[in-house]
Amino acid sequence: MLMQILIHNPPALVTIVERTPSWVAYLLLGLLALGVSQMFHRRASLPRILLTPAAMTGLSVYGMVSAFGATTPLAMTLTVWLVVAGACTALAWRWRGAPPPGTLYDAASRSFELPGSVVPMVLIIGIFLTKYVVGVEMAMQSTLASDSTFALGIAVIYGAFNGIFAARTLRLWRLTRTQPAASDCRNAWCNMCSSASACGTARTDNGLAP
Repeated sequence: MLMQILIHNPPALVTIVERTPSWVAYLLLGLLALGVSQMFHRRASLPRILLTPAAMTGLSVYGMVSAFGATTPLAMTLTVWLVVAGACTALAWRWRGAPPPGTLYDAASRSFELPGSVVPMVLIIGIFLTKYVVGVEMAMQSTLASDSTFALGIAVIYGAFNGIFAARTLRLWRLTRTQPAASDCRNAWCNMCSSASACGTARTDNGLAP
């Protein structure tokens, strides 16, 4: 119905926005700030990186439970969400298993150097709009709350967004297991220099040209 309003009666959207609770606007501002912060080069620890996908997973689950928990088989809805999320994680991983170029991990400080990306913003807005549209649709058509087909369709959308988020996080976790820390690289270089210096000293002591 929302799409029909958008096509045939666009001014009605103003009324819908005006009737939206004020806390939704604050939530949107917070999510926008979170997305913008990830569009620029930054340094962050793994727990901080996990915060965004965890928060968006929680918002997705809350969206499904609050919308369909009382009237549709919640277990089935969550199962579809998990399956789709797992499938999207696997597909995204297969498509690109390495983190974005310029991503570095420093084991000494247990932090990452991350290039800016617009992908988190797209995923965040996608999850927010899904929850918002579902709320509007159900306010206009209360029967959707008991429509299992509608519920499963929304679970698929949430699962796709959460799966891509999970794949991005797994790429960074993998980096902690495969990439030498910057401090380790510096130590190895210093050891090489020390060895070369010691070798040159020994050659000089033996009366050999360096």
